[in-house]
Amino acid sequence: MNAPCKRCRWCSDDPDYIAYHDHEWGVPSHDMHYLFEMLLLEGFQAGLSWITVLKKRPRYREVLYGFNAEKLAAMDDAAIEKLMQDPGIIRNRLKLNAARQNAQAWLALQDPVGLVWSFTGGRPIVSHYSDHDSVPVMTPQAEQMSRTLKKAGFNFVGPTICQSYLQAVGCFMDHTTDCFRHRMLAEAS
Repeated sequence: MNAPCKRCRWCSDDPDYIAYHDHEWGVPSHDMHYLFEMLLLEGFQAGLSWITVLKKRPRYREVLYGFNAEKLAAMDDAAIEKLMQDPGIIRNRLKLNAARQNAQAWLALQDPVGLVWSFTGGRPIVSHYSDHDSVPVMTPQAEQMSRTLKKAGFNFVGPTICQSYLQAVGCFMDHTTDCFRHRMLAEAS
C-alpha cells in the first residue's frame, strides 16, 4: 500500500482543494483567458478563504460569460443587479463592479500575458521554502504588480491579492519542499 503523498500545509482534504493543489496551483500559465479568470477570482476572494471561491468557480463561469473579458466589460448595471440575486456566487456589489472594471482594464492592456509575466522576468521564480510559515504573503514583485494594475484602472488588486495570484498562475512556484509537487514543478521550470 502506498503512503499518501505529502502536500502543502494549506491544502485541506477537500477533493476540490486537492485537485486544485495537485493540478493547477503553481503551474506556469501563459493562457490569457486563464490568467484573466484567476485575476477576477483572486479579487472575489478578498476577505474570504480560497476554498469558498473555488467551490463557487463553476457558477462564476456560468454567470460571468465563461470569464469572457469582452462580455464582462460590456455588462450593464442591470446585469450586476441580477447577479446580486444569485446565491451561487459571492454577492458583493463592489466585487462585481470590479469584475466589469477589471475586464475593461484587461482589454485595454496591449499584452496582458506579457505584463503578468514581466513581474518575474518572464519565467517562474522557483522557491525552496521548507515550511508554510516561510512562504511570504507579499513580495516586491506583488507590490509592483499591484501599483501597475491600479494605475491601469484595475480594482481589488492589492499586494496580497497579487501575491496569491502570482503563486496561483505559476509566476511563483511556492510549493514547499516537503510537497510532492515541488520537485515536479521545479524540474519542469
